[in-house]
Amino acid sequence: MNLDPYLPVLLFILVGVAIGIIPQVLGYILGPNRPDQAKNSPYECGFEAFEDARMKFDVRYYLVAILFILFDLEIAFLFPWAVSLKEIGPLGFWAVMLFLGILVVGFVYEWKKGALDWE
Repeated sequence: MNLDPYLPVLLFILVGVAIGIIPQVLGYILGPNRPDQAKNSPYECGFEAFEDARMKFDVRYYLVAILFILFDLEIAFLFPWAVSLKEIGPLGFWAVMLFLGILVVGFVYEWKKGALDWE
């Protein structure tokens, strides 16, 4: 079994790992280490923590986060579509228009239900 075609892939992986690890190791070895009370204290939004770290969050926070991911992915799907618009033709155009229409209906539904209202 000849593994020569996989040499560039292995080299690519090794270089990627080296680029990720070498700066961290250099920073750990060469970087200053001057701990003090302020650096070692827990930090939360610029003030001391006054509640348990396991406190309950409002459900709306998670809902907004999920909606952000949903619409962010929508934009991520639009970039390859826009690049290949000439090759996919009218059928591809209308397929994406249907996709966007479904997402707009979902967005309007969430808006009407008050999921985007932050009180």
